[in-house]
Amino acid sequence: MNNEKQYILALDQGTTSSRAILFNKKGEIISSSQKEFKQIYPKPSWVEHDPQEIWSTQAAVAAESVAKLGLNGKNIAAIGITNQRETTIVWDISTNQPIYNAIVWQDRRTAKYCDSLKGKYSKIIHDKTGLIIDAYFSASKIHWILENVEGAREKAEKGLLRFGTVDSWLIWRLTNGKKHITDVTNASRTMLFNIHTLKWDKRLLKIFDIPKSMLPSVKESSAVYTKTATTLFATKIPISGIAGDQQAALFGQMCIKKGMIKNTYGTGCFLMMNTGTEAVSSKHKLLTTIAWKIGDEVNYALEGSVFVGGAAIQWLRDGLQIIKKAKHSEKIANEVKDSGGVVFVPALTGLGAPYWDQYARGTLIGITRGTKRAHIVRATLEAIALQSYDVIESMLADTGNKAKEIRVDGGAAANNLLMQIQSDITNVKVIRTKVMETTALGAAFLAGLSVGYWKNIDEIQNIWQEDASFEANIKNEKRDFLKKKWRKAVERSFNWDKN
Repeated sequence: MNNEKQYILALDQGTTSSRAILFNKKGEIISSSQKEFKQIYPKPSWVEHDPQEIWSTQAAVAAESVAKLGLNGKNIAAIGITNQRETTIVWDISTNQPIYNAIVWQDRRTAKYCDSLKGKYSKIIHDKTGLIIDAYFSASKIHWILENVEGAREKAEKGLLRFGTVDSWLIWRLTNGKKHITDVTNASRTMLFNIHTLKWDKRLLKIFDIPKSMLPSVKESSAVYTKTATTLFATKIPISGIAGDQQAALFGQMCIKKGMIKNTYGTGCFLMMNTGTEAVSSKHKLLTTIAWKIGDEVNYALEGSVFVGGAAIQWLRDGLQIIKKAKHSEKIANEVKDSGGVVFVPALTGLGAPYWDQYARGTLIGITRGTKRAHIVRATLEAIALQSYDVIESMLADTGNKAKEIRVDGGAAANNLLMQIQSDITNVKVIRTKVMETTALGAAFLAGLSVGYWKNIDEIQNIWQEDASFEANIKNEKRDFLKKKWRKAVERSFNWDKN
């Protein structure tokens, strides 16, 4: 293999768009393409995608990213796949057609069903899966499709239906229906997979009344699973890496040692801590999940999600209309030295970890006659950092670790002031990676490892590069004051919208 003339293709299938990125031996982006697709909202709190559009956009960008450089399939050493997690697709193998739209991870239609299971099954589900019972995960979505799509239950019992998270659906299409597989990271987000035995769990399948014949085979995160069988490429290409988006980002950040933390600042904030080979059970409402499986070794992680991160800045722009562009938030917030006592809790869609209060609502406190828009903008940046701090504090409490650094990526990580505030509040060094597309990079790393494109993880570690770092620059008194005000404000947001 002439690695210098070959590249790794990462397919990054996200919630609002499909992307394809080509990486070279140095982990640099040499070509990329992106296409958005339609968001479908049939009812309030329902969110769907068209599975065919997911495939068509992903196929199109894959072809485009390769064609841009005049390459063909022979230049692609391997394909890695990363995807929006939990999103659920069910299709009929007799027609190869989905029987319903993809039900997206954001969808809340099964919330009441999930509530009905909590009293009896919370402990068993948590012990087996590391998850809390919530509409977020795939199991209740599969159950809904079987119960509500005409003929679905009958077809499932006959073995004619297949379920997959988005990675499974893409591989099914890339192989013309020859492979129905997923990896351990995506399986661990279904609420049907035992993260200790690494198998689909019979008891969980019975609780949700789901036939095992629907489920894909579960593979490790880095292995040559199959080769493409589609006409998309001129030659057959190995598919050799799969990971859910946040696990891929953890690997792309090279958080490979126990205790390492990454935070992806997107619409929300997604934090993960590598806990090594131990599946740490959280006492602070964090999720225990599989980080990856390479060879025989499984790495686990603690995860906490902030529902509203960068979306809070978007709200300032589109809702309050006090900024014109999201990128202006840094300049405006720098007009004042602090928030002037203003505290914003952006619980615009409830609060995620470690609170898990779906009835919490946004709270803006401390406004006086002297409050300016700059104070509100700065309070919003502080809120993103404080929400992230809550999750990090929980991770450290669960593990007994001390954080040495936080590796960051995502759109909002480009905001230098936000990164400085994050370091100030956590009193931990914040390191921004040079390649911000860490989700796709992680998928590429996993795929490249299994075909020998990179010899080992040590070689990949040497590729990873820092863009900038931020160190705490405030006194403990001020840090403690910010945290105290934040906790008071959060308490006032609890259960606001509960009847």
